[in-house]
Amino acid sequence: MKYSQTALLGGLLLMLSACASLMPPPINVGEPEASVVAKLGRPTARIPDNNGYLLEYSRNPWGQAIDMARFSNDGRLISYEQVLTTEKFATIKPGISTKTEVVRAIGHPSETSYLPRLQLEVWTYPYKENGVWNSVMHVHFNNNGIVNKMENGPDLRFDRDGKFGFGGW
Repeated sequence: MKYSQTALLGGLLLMLSACASLMPPPINVGEPEASVVAKLGRPTARIPDNNGYLLEYSRNPWGQAIDMARFSNDGRLISYEQVLTTEKFATIKPGISTKTEVVRAIGHPSETSYLPRLQLEVWTYPYKENGVWNSVMHVHFNNNGIVNKMENGPDLRFDRDGKFGFGGW
């Protein structure tokens, strides 16, 4: 091998090893909780579930993601997924879903607020809509803790020019 090829190969291997150190080790279905926590670190919340429990790993507010590890009653991993997605939001049903069901589906909000005139509590979830758009989902609850409505829109924290992504039209 020529010197330039050796240097290129060495640089490529160095870059690959750097990427590997930034990515967490793989998590496999069936692993015990202790193994998952050893790989991912301490969860941001432990959520009781009907047939087990969930460990929440929130990267919000700026990370725009919440990973949820679902465990069976015997402490074995059933699934692991990023839950701030359009598909997961669609499982929340206005007029039916409760606060407990929302937390189990998409985790804890990064921010909460209250609209006194409308008597609605609002939970805010920053996320990457379709993996691309900086968005926020607002889940509104009535005084009985039932979802009243959901609204999404652009995450204005990322709007640098103040034109809401419309170029000033």
